[in-house]
Amino acid sequence: AIDHPGFKALLRLLAGGNTWVKLSAPYETSRDGPPRYADVGALAKALVQANPERCVWASNWPHPGRNPPPDTSDLLELLREWAPDDATRRRILVDNPAALYGF
Repeated sequence: AIDHPGFKALLRLLAGGNTWVKLSAPYETSRDGPPRYADVGALAKALVQANPERCVWASNWPHPGRNPPPDTSDLLELLREWAPDDATRRRILVDNPAALYGF
């Protein structure tokens, strides 16, 4: 939950530039479920707002233990909700991974 002390601590670390977060696999922890995973989406939006320069996205492919597996394109589409502008999405999908992994 957004007001959980552990999540607040993560937001502080992220805002301070002391950590990276991966936006991935909302189906793993969501209680609301597909297609929007609204509960996890609220957390993802808060992470992006805290410091979009320290967020990366991952598909979590091949979605172990999920039968049928979620559609990766549907999961990627969620990023449009979590990071609504093109520049932020480019940062999360391209620039940040390049910086983090040294591409």
